[in-house]
Amino acid sequence: MVHKKEKWKGEMYGDAVRKKIVEFAESGWETIPEDERDAWFTRFKFWGVFHQRTGQESYFMMRLTNCGGILEPGQLRAIGDVAREYATGPADNPEFGNGFVDFTTRQSIQLHWINLEDVPDIWEKLESVGVSTRSAGGDTMRNISGCPVAGKDEHEFVETRALLDRIQSQLRDDDVLCNMPRKFNISVTGCREGCAQDSINDVALEPARKLVDGTPVKGFNMRAGGGLGGREPRRARSLDVFVTPDDAYETIRAFVELYHEEGNRQNRRKNRGRFFVDDWGTDDIREALTERVDFPLLHAGTDLRDRYTYNAGKPDERGKHDHVGIHEQADGDYYVGLNVPVGRVTADEAVNLADLADEYGSGEIRLTRRQNPIIVDVDEDRLDELLAEPLLETHAPEPTPFTRGAMACTGTEFCSLALTETKVRMTAMLRWLRANVDLPDDVSRLKIHFSGCTADCGQAMTADIGLQGMRARKDGEMVEAMDVGVGGGIGDEPAFIEWVRQRVPADEVPGLVKNLVEAFAALREEGQTFREWVDATGHESIIELATPEETDYEDPCLHDAKQSWYPFSNEDSPAPTAPDGTPITSDD
Repeated sequence: MVHKKEKWKGEMYGDAVRKKIVEFAESGWETIPEDERDAWFTRFKFWGVFHQRTGQESYFMMRLTNCGGILEPGQLRAIGDVAREYATGPADNPEFGNGFVDFTTRQSIQLHWINLEDVPDIWEKLESVGVSTRSAGGDTMRNISGCPVAGKDEHEFVETRALLDRIQSQLRDDDVLCNMPRKFNISVTGCREGCAQDSINDVALEPARKLVDGTPVKGFNMRAGGGLGGREPRRARSLDVFVTPDDAYETIRAFVELYHEEGNRQNRRKNRGRFFVDDWGTDDIREALTERVDFPLLHAGTDLRDRYTYNAGKPDERGKHDHVGIHEQADGDYYVGLNVPVGRVTADEAVNLADLADEYGSGEIRLTRRQNPIIVDVDEDRLDELLAEPLLETHAPEPTPFTRGAMACTGTEFCSLALTETKVRMTAMLRWLRANVDLPDDVSRLKIHFSGCTADCGQAMTADIGLQGMRARKDGEMVEAMDVGVGGGIGDEPAFIEWVRQRVPADEVPGLVKNLVEAFAALREEGQTFREWVDATGHESIIELATPEETDYEDPCLHDAKQSWYPFSNEDSPAPTAPDGTPITSDD
């Protein structure tokens, strides 16, 4: 039996949906037939338009695309202007106010509180500077991840910018391939640190070298079948394929077409790319690719995975864990990575960041997979001026260890899947940890990732300490809670966290983290990283050390964030509303 979402997509999907979004925008949100809303909202996602959760009817999240995290000059300013004008809702966030920009773990951007009626005007403003929402969501190829400093990094092994652009313009923009069995993630890593995180993508290219006819050639090895969600994570597996930069596009396209044609379209719980690789096996996939390309497929070359350091849990002296800080470019200029702990900046901060990029760099901004922005092309003589700017006090290039390692997904503030609030809670938790927990001097970051549910958009499975939202009973009441795991990391040997505590009430999690981190500080060998210490200590001992505890930490929304229409409002939901904020009557 065909799944209902396949039926909806079969009737209309891809580029054709845009016209209908415009029609509904012109006639008003309430003109979408109520019994057809699920179908239309499924289709809308392809154009980056996501209906928000229960209680927020008529409000949408908008996701943008920017291949490889690259924002050309002027694009972030336009996004900030859109956030100020259109991304404001009926309630303020206690940390971020109203009107903000979210940086995501796929190097893209999300805006919230969007009225459907404003979407055409928003598209006009964004597309005038080259920003698109096409293929930003739904069952399609999502934003392509790559090294955010591709073309800039002095240690880049193989150039990727031209390849990323070709995948964007010829593959993702091909409407024939828009309707995939499920969302599909592509990454291209050209650097030595592995910052595109190839091991958790559906198909990935990673830097490698190979003797071809006696000549050393730089290119890529190919992996497939990585992913995190649903508590069924997989590491991407080698397909035993080496491709040159010239052949890389055709090989990626061949895999995409194979999954597009052969992927499971009935069981949505088992049809992501990682399950496709489970079912087919790497040998059969390689054979299928051989039949689909018009050049001989070479066997895998020597990879650089042993040098991967990005989010890998290795000592600082091995290389970069992220792109925060000041780093020299290949051309002698510098890039400056700012730290945005939960990936959210106000609209004014986004515009200010764009102004600083213009003033001190080329105007270009790059986004990382750790939800941080980078100002590129800064002359060495102007670094001190840039570092003295007020925005860099708030989002410092030299943050504290807890702040530097923090990431968080959207949570119940806007997401219908999440079980807990995330961004405000993580912000409050970071403040408490900074004030109450000391780390050894040689520990520059401790990666704490928070996902509001098992979909794991916050990549909790790859953290030193991973948190996933749950519910629990405490003192006879239902409260927000978390499952806690430790020991994850991406690198040459990617590992997923092992769970140590289940359904810990949210107000006891900071105490748990404090107890665990203090044990790490007291028991570690000199120079040992958290991940290394976890591996050496053993699971049962870690469970004993990870003791939940009530402290003076005050949780921002311990009760019922999932049940309320907005976690930080005691008022009744005003939704659905017209663009001017007035309620829409339910009367015919």
